Amino acid sequence: MRPLAIGSLGLSFLAATAARAQPPATEALPSQHAHSAGDPSQLGRVHFPVSCTPVAQDKFDLAVAILHSFWYEESEKAFAEVLEADPQCVMGYWGIAMSLYHPLWEPPRDVARVQGLLGKARALGARTDRERELLGAIAIIYRDTETAPFSTRARAWEKAHEQIHLRYPKDHEAAIFYGLALLATAPPTDKTYANQIKAGAMLEELLPEEPGHPGLAHYIIHAYDFPELALHGFAAAHAYARIAPAVPHAQHMPSHIFTRLGDWPAAIESNLAAARSARDYAARLNVDAAYDEQLHAMDYLVYAYLQTGQEARARAVVDELAGIRKVFPENFKTAYAFAAIPARFALERRQWGEAARLAVRPGPFPPADAITHFARAYGLARAGRLAQARESLGRLEATQRALADKDKYWAEQMEVQCRAASAWIAYGKGQTAEALRLARAAADLEDSTEKHVVTPGPVVPARELLGDLLLEMGRPGEALREYEMALAAAPNRLTAVYGAAHAAAQVNDLERATLHFTQLVSQGARADGDRRELVEAREFLASHP
Repeated sequence: MRPLAIGSLGLSFLAATAARAQPPATEALPSQHAHSAGDPSQLGRVHFPVSCTPVAQDKFDLAVAILHSFWYEESEKAFAEVLEADPQCVMGYWGIAMSLYHPLWEPPRDVARVQGLLGKARALGARTDRERELLGAIAIIYRDTETAPFSTRARAWEKAHEQIHLRYPKDHEAAIFYGLALLATAPPTDKTYANQIKAGAMLEELLPEEPGHPGLAHYIIHAYDFPELALHGFAAAHAYARIAPAVPHAQHMPSHIFTRLGDWPAAIESNLAAARSARDYAARLNVDAAYDEQLHAMDYLVYAYLQTGQEARARAVVDELAGIRKVFPENFKTAYAFAAIPARFALERRQWGEAARLAVRPGPFPPADAITHFARAYGLARAGRLAQARESLGRLEATQRALADKDKYWAEQMEVQCRAASAWIAYGKGQTAEALRLARAAADLEDSTEKHVVTPGPVVPARELLGDLLLEMGRPGEALREYEMALAAAPNRLTAVYGAAHAAAQVNDLERATLHFTQLVSQGARADGDRRELVEAREFLASHP
């Protein structure tokens, strides 16, 4: 990993702006339309000049602020209001198209509808070269959808935004949307993080002029959402929630950095706020369904609770999830949460029977199904029910094969799961050499790529499972190395800290055992259950004062 070339402003400016990023209540944006997104002064401050009437310009600025926070449902409505105020404002059509493309999450939706909207924009005609180029850039995403792979179109979209940025170097929005495009097209296997570092440095340089801009803080967090870079996103994480306090996603996003750093109390606070904000939003809309940001926050919340031993609080989230019957919009984020939350809760507590009873929730999202198949296969293998484990593994393998030609990233993540589950099945059959080969292959493959933005991390990291396997084989020295490697990628994971402590104690490395057990006790200060890991930690420290 090469050193991070952080932007010229660095952390000092971010730290200074974090406390003052929220616009004062007296500085509300010009448009005061009663909107379900809430008070415009609580959404951040953006000015994106376009060739529209003054009233439409004010509405356009507000809509772009909402768009920068990925509040797509509300930004689509806000851009529709732009067109109501000025039917000749072609950039309103651009905004709706951008609201239906979620570059960090999923391919574009409603392709035929957007093609129709962009056709109307072309018929009206853009009034400036800049607007024509922006409309041309988003049109790339919705063109040739039957013949050109989405990844190809996304890279062309990024290149188009690069050219716009180069042609208008003083245009902040051109730079900010180019930064987003760089993040959207960053290869998950690039461990130099070239796109992310370039985007982060570029965005940081704009902060002195626009400290209340929601896109700057938001995209800086995404740029540094990696173990090696996370410290550089710390101040932006604290700033973003203040910049856009009305936005559920803005309350959640700081937890990406807190999770990468293993700062569990901060991650918990962030996601409690996000879930509360999402519930309030659903209530304002008067819908009998949970907003997708609520489930997204709940996944991160369960993950953080489990790392602090707060099992009762984690269980309350699991029970709340079980009571949710409808969500809006129903998408990959919600499907992932429905699968990951109960799987995490069972596997991290080593409740193999619970894992074996997990059921696939019907839906069109194979990566979510794969989580449940993996959790069942792994749990059944650990419980010694090998025939049933092999059956669940077969379903996982079938899911992986069906996705192989459609989504390379998720097919590869499923390959990690297949190898990890197969390792424990092989171990159960007494095939120790094969088990170790498969477990190491799973860990190496997982290390070669990055987690998806929708998740705080795998339900159980493959390298941590390799450490568990080595401990089971009576090889604690090797297990200790694997656990400490796992902790470098995912700091302060409770089960990995415990594994490292337990392995160190077995090889009589009292200094490292004490270090890890002390960390474990500190981390579990608010534990509300009798996790065996915490009991062992306290007993060890009491006997080794």
